Amino acid sequence: MADKPAARPSLRLIAGDLVTSLAQDVAEIAEAALTGKSSAADADTAAVTIGAEEKPQARTVAVIGGGISGLAAAWSIVRDRNFDADVIVYEASPSVGGKLRLNELEGLSLDAGAESILAVRPEAIALAKSVGLASSIVNPATSSAAVVSDGVLRPLPTGLISGIPTDLRALAASNVMSLPGLMRIPLDHVLPQTTIPGDVSVGDYVATRMGREVVDRLVEPMLGGVYAGRAEELSLEMTVPALFRLARRERSLLAAAKEARKTGAAPSGARRGPVFAGISGGVGRLPIALADRLERRGVTIDRATEVTSIRKTAHGWRVITGEKGDRDGRTVDAIVMAVPAPVAAKLLRKVNPTAASALDTVGYASVALTTFLYAPDEVPATVQGSGFLVPPVEGFSIKAATFSSRKWSWVARAGAAGGKRGNGADKAGRSSASDRRSFMVVRASLGRFGEPGILQNSDEELAKLAAGELTKIAGLPSRPLASRVNRWDDALPQYTVGHRGRMALVREALVDSPGITVCGAAYDGVGIAACVGSAQFAAGQIVAYMSERGQWTHG
Repeated sequence: MADKPAARPSLRLIAGDLVTSLAQDVAEIAEAALTGKSSAADADTAAVTIGAEEKPQARTVAVIGGGISGLAAAWSIVRDRNFDADVIVYEASPSVGGKLRLNELEGLSLDAGAESILAVRPEAIALAKSVGLASSIVNPATSSAAVVSDGVLRPLPTGLISGIPTDLRALAASNVMSLPGLMRIPLDHVLPQTTIPGDVSVGDYVATRMGREVVDRLVEPMLGGVYAGRAEELSLEMTVPALFRLARRERSLLAAAKEARKTGAAPSGARRGPVFAGISGGVGRLPIALADRLERRGVTIDRATEVTSIRKTAHGWRVITGEKGDRDGRTVDAIVMAVPAPVAAKLLRKVNPTAASALDTVGYASVALTTFLYAPDEVPATVQGSGFLVPPVEGFSIKAATFSSRKWSWVARAGAAGGKRGNGADKAGRSSASDRRSFMVVRASLGRFGEPGILQNSDEELAKLAAGELTKIAGLPSRPLASRVNRWDDALPQYTVGHRGRMALVREALVDSPGITVCGAAYDGVGIAACVGSAQFAAGQIVAYMSERGQWTHG
């Protein structure tokens, strides 16, 4: 049987298309009347001339948020995928980088936020190399660390996975735990399997299998240092995903943890090289270099520009900026939201209430980072290693400390070279050797989720409190030569039980808002590498969407 000839569109269908087109034009005219902006002024509305074809529109992407996630998303679009689009990054603060910033303290340039990158994930290291920082990537000078136990610094035992022990000999030798606590752990081998039908809290699961002391002495300080959260509230699926999968299969947590190490799910430094890396001069150099490369490629970065709302239009999405809302705004094809969950929820409230509601469930911990400079000859010889963790049961306010001059050779060299002393510079701005002094750099962090009281103190009070505890714990001088406090409000998203499912719901709901995607610490991990990976995933979604849309529109 011969194929039937292709059906011709009926006059009714043609008329329907014309009516739809006219309705869109009327909507644009009404919008112009209400906003005071003519459609001719809209950069994304093509000029139409009678008898001429509509001019192709330039593809545009708005990235909301100029932290490492937003910058990495923009870079992934224009460089990694070499996608031809106009990209504009909106950053509410005067400078890019989010929580990756540099401080100057007594002439030394130091990190004001994160100072290391997870090296066993490739994304962040590859990004640093791609923006010209390959020669500045460094590894820690030491990987040894300590943990406070009964007020004393003791070696952090080897073989830990987020504080969960796999080497009981090393744990016993560290003297971190009591004898009854150690004796409780092997019961994990004989206890019936703990059913895990869905996500569970790290603290509850580990306490059930190994005893509460493992949680209090090891898991809490490890997770507190990373998430500033509480083990009994944090998600096992989100914080230790490889272990979560194995724990659902294995009866013993010890067996699951050992399997995770053996298969490389939680790689050790000895097997895979250093777990962490840094950047000479500070990790805060990364967003600066990245922004510079983006602008060279024609990406616009609007600093000190807050996006206050977004809305759907006939041709894409309108991005409104300014405290009262920029009347013009800008219409774009797609949006990458690289902002904290509460900000994304606010912007999505009217656009996608389902996604906004899921984002509203994400809590955030505020933290403070204190940086101290000490005279090297006044620091005890016992201050060695990269630093130490502090379990909450020890009763101190600081939750971790880093001996930066011990951990990073570049910090040690900068400190040894010396910073400024008073105003002893000549007219050219140079300081003589006699006007400079050497420093040892130490950092300490304070603040946990659900404990806002400690951060109510002034900067001076926080510095005094942290310095006093560093003296008690590590024997550092009671009066540092200089100090600085950096506050990071709502800095760390809390991955409470069920978090991964709720964030999956966000992305699923955004299917109903084509052209919008999200990335950042709230979704896939708090580390720099995880944020870069999240950004690259979002960029891939946007490129795929615009490519398909372009084929549909112009194909």
